[in-house]
Amino acid sequence: MLSIPIPGGPQFALAHLVLDYNGTLAEDGLLLAGAAERIAVLAEQLTVHVVTADTFGSAAQQLDGLPVQLQVLPGSGQDVAKRALVQSLGAAQCVAVGNGRNDALMLAEAGLGIAVIQAEGAARAAIDSADILCRSLCDALDLLLRPKRLSATLRNA
Repeated sequence: MLSIPIPGGPQFALAHLVLDYNGTLAEDGLLLAGAAERIAVLAEQLTVHVVTADTFGSAAQQLDGLPVQLQVLPGSGQDVAKRALVQSLGAAQCVAVGNGRNDALMLAEAGLGIAVIQAEGAARAAIDSADILCRSLCDALDLLLRPKRLSATLRNA
């Protein structure tokens, strides 16, 4: 469990990290530099879930050895499936990170939604559904590793 108080705002009690794979955690099917190390540390406090259509067929191999639960989704209805996963975990206890149009519903549903803009860009729907927009996955994960950054961004007092 990761508890993060936000002055004048929500008090996060996070148990799950839900990550989109392609465009968020990986580029062209390959895990981004710095991702594995951050996930390993965060997995000490959060259950890490990776959801993907596995466009490049490399997710399982790239994530091998990491403390994550991988869920490969069918080709259609991915947005609804991602939201359903967040709901089943208890949305208020989830932080979700994504960049695509099919991530918008999970970003909106999660207690904390973080959109990232990287090589693939980010869909307007994902940006509009997120609580925070970051320039990279590592920046997004660092918000959780250094919660005062998150507090400074979301504070309302």
